[in-house]
Amino acid sequence: MHFLDQAKIYLRSGSGGPGAVSFRREKYVEYGGPDGGNGGKGGDIVFEAVPALNTLIDFRYTQHFKAQRGGHGMGKDRTGASAPDLVIKVPVGTQIISDEDGETVLADLTEVGEQIILLEGGIGGRGNASYKTSTNRAPRQHQPGIPGEELWVWLRLKLLADAGLVGLPNAGKSTFINQVSNAQAKVGDYAFTTLVPKLGVVRHKGREFVLADIPGLIEGAADGAGIGDRFLGHIERCRVLIHLIDISGEDPAEAMRIVEDELAAYGGGLDDKPRLIALNKVDLADAELVEGFAQELKDAGADAVFPISGATGAGVEALLDAVLSYLPAATTTERPDGEVEDEAEAEPWSPL
Repeated sequence: MHFLDQAKIYLRSGSGGPGAVSFRREKYVEYGGPDGGNGGKGGDIVFEAVPALNTLIDFRYTQHFKAQRGGHGMGKDRTGASAPDLVIKVPVGTQIISDEDGETVLADLTEVGEQIILLEGGIGGRGNASYKTSTNRAPRQHQPGIPGEELWVWLRLKLLADAGLVGLPNAGKSTFINQVSNAQAKVGDYAFTTLVPKLGVVRHKGREFVLADIPGLIEGAADGAGIGDRFLGHIERCRVLIHLIDISGEDPAEAMRIVEDELAAYGGGLDDKPRLIALNKVDLADAELVEGFAQELKDAGADAVFPISGATGAGVEALLDAVLSYLPAATTTERPDGEVEDEAEAEPWSPL
C-alpha cells in the first residue's frame, strides 16, 4: 500500500429540499385548504477516525465528496425525507486544514471513533401549508430550501506514536525498529532506504507502545535538502524522541548537532521534546572507542547516552526502559516471575 499523508479534497453538504405547494382536493371536503409539506434536510459532511487506515491514499483517486439533497415536500402535509449524512472515514491522527491559508486547523481527529460534522446540510424549505393564516387561507408561496455549504480543505495525516526515531541516513533506524517491534522496514547499505514513515508496536516488560521511524535527516533538510523535513510532522505527537547516532561515522558529535539543528529549524515543539541519545552499532567498535564517543556526546549537550546495537540487540533493553519512563502508567501489572497479570485476572469471576 502506498503511503500518502496529504490530500486536497472538495466538500459540499446537501441542500434542503423545496417545500410543496398543494391543496386538499377531497370530494366531500368543502373549502379544502393548503396541505403542502416542508422539504427535507440535506445531508451533513461528517468525518470519522477509524483504526483500520494509516494512509490517505484513497483520497488520491476520489477528491470530490457531495452529500445528497433533502427530499421534496409533498401534499397531504408530508415532509420530504432527510438525506443521509455523508461519512468520510480517515485515519486516526488526521487534521482537516482550511485551503484558504493552509494553516487554520478546522478539526483534529486523534481518537478512534471520533466524529465531527464539518459541513451541515441545508434546512428544508417551508411548504405552503405553513403559510396559512386567518387572512391568507390559500397561500401559494413556498421556500426552495437552504443551499448546502461547500469547501476545499487539506487533509494532513500526523501518525500517532509514543516514541519517534530520528537520525542521519544510515544511522540504523530501520534495523532498530525491526529489532524491537513487529515492523518490517526495508534495510540497505545505502542512504534513504526509508522513504516514508513506518510504525511498529514495541512490547517490553508487559507494556506496549508505538514507535515511529521517519526518513533520515541531512543538513539543510529544513530548506528542502534530501527528502526535506515534511515527515517530521509525524513525530510531533510523540512523547519522547530516540536520536540514533552511528558510531562508525566520522564525527558522532557533529551528527548529533546536524539533526538537532534541523529539529529546531522545523519547530512544532520538536526541539522541546525529551531526547534519548543512542550510540548505535557498538558491535563494530571496541569498548574504549564507545566510551570516548559517549563522552564526546555528553560534552556536546547529551544528558545521557545509551550504547546499543540494533543488529545484535545489545543495550536495547536499557534504552526501552528509559522510553517507558516517559509513557503513561500501564494498565497491566507484572508478577515477580515476569508473567503479566491482566486486570481481568485480578479477581475470580463470580455471577453474584
